[in-house]
Amino acid sequence: MSIVRIKPEARWSDAVIHNHTLYYTGVPENLDADAYEQTANTLAQIDTVLLEQGSDKSKILDATIFLPEGSDFAAMNKAWDEWVVAGHAPVRCTVQAKLMNPRYKVEIKIIAAV
Repeated sequence: MSIVRIKPEARWSDAVIHNHTLYYTGVPENLDADAYEQTANTLAQIDTVLLEQGSDKSKILDATIFLPEGSDFAAMNKAWDEWVVAGHAPVRCTVQAKLMNPRYKVEIKIIAAV
């Protein structure tokens, strides 16, 4: 059994790969942006991680999106719809949740095939 931890730190790893499956959670870097821009930024990070590990967004199996404000659902969906690959949308769940950094408008957790 092989577990690969990508850029491990004391508290977390950037991503983990096990059985040709990648696990990753992204948060926005542009903390002064609105929910649309923060979502687009986080999705771009997901693209980068997947590419670095030999995968891409068409291979995402599952996505969980956390939003602190339900009113940002439409803005998040706009960014998501522009990004997701038609015909390859993963299983997706969106949850309204208080995020630990009050400036985060979104957090996205994915599981993808590698």
